[in-house]
Amino acid sequence: MNYLVDTSVVLWSVVEEHKLNARAIQLISSTASTLYLSSVSVWEIAIKYSLGSLPLHAEPAAFIPEVIRGMRMHPLDINYGHAIEAGHLPAHHRDPFDRMLIAQARSEGMTILTGDRVFQKYDVEQVYCGRQQRGIWQVDLPKFQV
Repeated sequence: MNYLVDTSVVLWSVVEEHKLNARAIQLISSTASTLYLSSVSVWEIAIKYSLGSLPLHAEPAAFIPEVIRGMRMHPLDINYGHAIEAGHLPAHHRDPFDRMLIAQARSEGMTILTGDRVFQKYDVEQVYCGRQQRGIWQVDLPKFQV
C-alpha cells in the first residue's frame, strides 16, 4: 500500500518514536508499505531549520537524504494538479504545507500517515499516528534535536 508520510510523522519516526502509536510503527516498518516523502515536507523542514525552530544534526541537504534512505522512502514532487487540488480544498486547515499534503494524497490515491487530527475534516484516506497519553492525544510538533 502507498502511504504519504506527514512531516511530523517523519520527524517522530526519526527522533521521537514514542509519539507514534503501534499501528503507525507497524505500517512504517512493514516491507508491504511503500512510503513517500513529499517535496512540501522537505520545504517545511528546510524553512523551519533556517528559522531556527527545527534544530537538526545536519543541514536539510544532508538530513533529508539520510531520512529517505533510512525509512526506505520515495520522493513525491509537487505538480500543477496537486496545486489545483490544494486550491479546491475547504478551508478547514490554514497550514499550506498540510493542505498540499492532503491534496497530494487525494490526487495520487494515497493514504496519509498523520499526527494531525484536523486532517479528519477532509475526504482523504488517512491513518492517525499519534499516541494517547494521559487522556490527551499527542499532536504537537516540538523542536527536534536530530
